[in-house]
Amino acid sequence: MRLGVSSSRRGGDPRRVRYPAVPGHMNVGRDGQRPRAVVVGAGIAGLAAATGLAERGFHVEVIERERYLGGRVGGWTEQLPDRSAVGMNRGFHAFFAQYYNLRKLLARTDPGLRRLRRLDDYPLIDAEGRRDTFRHLPSTPPWNALAFALRSPTFRLRDLIRMDPRAAAPLAAVSVPDIYHRIDHLDADTFLRRINFPDAARHLAFDVFSRSFFVAPQHMSAAELAVMFHIYFLGSGEGLIFDVAEDNFDVSLWTPLADYLTAPHVPERPGTVRFHRGVSVQRIDADGATGFRLFDDTGAEMIAESVVLAVDVAGLRRVVAASPTLGDAPWRAQVAHLAVAPSFAVHRLWLDRPVRIHRPGFLGTGNLDPLDNISVVDRYEKQAADWARRNGGSVLELHAYAVADHIPHDAARHAVRERLLARLYEIYPEVADARIVGEKTLWRQDCPRFAPGDFARRPGVSTPHPRLVLAGDGIRVDLPVALMERAATTGWIAANTLLRQWSGAGHDLQTVPSQGRSAILRTLATRQRTP
Repeated sequence: MRLGVSSSRRGGDPRRVRYPAVPGHMNVGRDGQRPRAVVVGAGIAGLAAATGLAERGFHVEVIERERYLGGRVGGWTEQLPDRSAVGMNRGFHAFFAQYYNLRKLLARTDPGLRRLRRLDDYPLIDAEGRRDTFRHLPSTPPWNALAFALRSPTFRLRDLIRMDPRAAAPLAAVSVPDIYHRIDHLDADTFLRRINFPDAARHLAFDVFSRSFFVAPQHMSAAELAVMFHIYFLGSGEGLIFDVAEDNFDVSLWTPLADYLTAPHVPERPGTVRFHRGVSVQRIDADGATGFRLFDDTGAEMIAESVVLAVDVAGLRRVVAASPTLGDAPWRAQVAHLAVAPSFAVHRLWLDRPVRIHRPGFLGTGNLDPLDNISVVDRYEKQAADWARRNGGSVLELHAYAVADHIPHDAARHAVRERLLARLYEIYPEVADARIVGEKTLWRQDCPRFAPGDFARRPGVSTPHPRLVLAGDGIRVDLPVALMERAATTGWIAANTLLRQWSGAGHDLQTVPSQGRSAILRTLATRQRTP
């Protein structure tokens, strides 16, 4: 069993960009009157916002619909048919080294990030049996992308020569947010065809990126794809290998953070935090005298001077629609226009036999519908590893992204399960005859949509109310961040925005460079844009 190595490396790229915090008071509650904030949603964005406010002296009430913390990166305990307790979550998540603001949050309780483990590789395969790997690639752009392309079985030097340099210029020299003004109207599939990107390489590499947004490339913004390429290839020198949590997300990440936020007398955190789990906010009234009144599904009412709405797209639309005193007409229209990506499935299996020892902890797949990846969870997650060792088996996870426009009915769900298992047995035939000791399937449809044209209509962190802010991975931010890092970044920005209202000191942020770091590629791209 290979668990990888501990990951203590944070911010190793000397060209990462730092955004210094606005100076101010380190404790805005220094006179004994703590500002009161309510954070709605305890996913990554909400937890970052709550941390940022509490560390400056706010009293923070966190309201979370679920019984667990972490949102789409939450974890909890389930029971198998034999009544054994096992860890469960919403699926695999990769913690890249360039997720600076997420790592800043995790470092509050794990300064050396010892609870993250580095996977030594994450190969990609396609239906033709072609295989790509990220192992031993150079970390410096653009040599990382060039080396990946030229050693790929789906990409040859002649493909590079055939590419249209004028059409490909946005990939070579991304600039955020300018890239959205240039190509957000295009879908990713059309964009890649225009630059003559080879079909096989597109399926094996770029499709994996687009489907990490839970959407097929023909429905994804070309600008979002270009920003992803920038974050992981041409914009970052952190390398392409990622970390994983060493145990289920609740144990590794969120229980320690909740303990830090609620423990008494923490010098680094002069404010206080209380969590309300299993509670859903129904309506928020803007009150000129007190700030805001929040009403939840238990019938309780809460008063706050400031509010962070860090909920998913459907939750944000629902709360705003039920709260007529929030915002103005243009802002409310922005919120109402937000849409979700197609539904997805996570299928976790507890089997009575192991996979072969050489199988990677994570395998991405291209053009192998409906399967998008296979995780051998017991290779990196402690609870799964303990179960596998006790039972002589393995714990596997199958992902199916963008399965259907809506969560399908029972018969269609069963059909997806059968197709996922068939793909598993095709790729890992050694478990074809394994007995399924237990299985859990999650169907969800709550990830934000990143379709062509969405960026300009997406609401940002600030709202028409100075003390009402938004946070989450579906909220607009004009920085080169995505997925979990976008959630963490908007959470910190939400806290900073509110802290300015009380002259509080903000929190520093970091990102990969906001434009292509190669002067040569930027010059060539500029020339290609010149008529």
